[in-house]
Amino acid sequence: MENINIAFGKRLKELRRKKKITQEELAYLAELEYKYIQRLESKRPSSPTLNTLQKLAKAFNTSLPKLLNFK
Repeated sequence: MENINIAFGKRLKELRRKKKITQEELAYLAELEYKYIQRLESKRPSSPTLNTLQKLAKAFNTSLPKLLNFK
């Protein structure tokens, strides 16, 4: 079974690419550091906080459950 942080990082990258935005643009929209977005999408991601997840959901103009809807 895949690590949940790695699965979330893949989901984040997928959503970002669908929206056709860069990591820098996502960082700006979510009011997060660019390096943090890089880390979330990396092969050794950190665990995002609830606050971070809410910021990302807002940046993608979606709900938190939809943001987390990955397999």
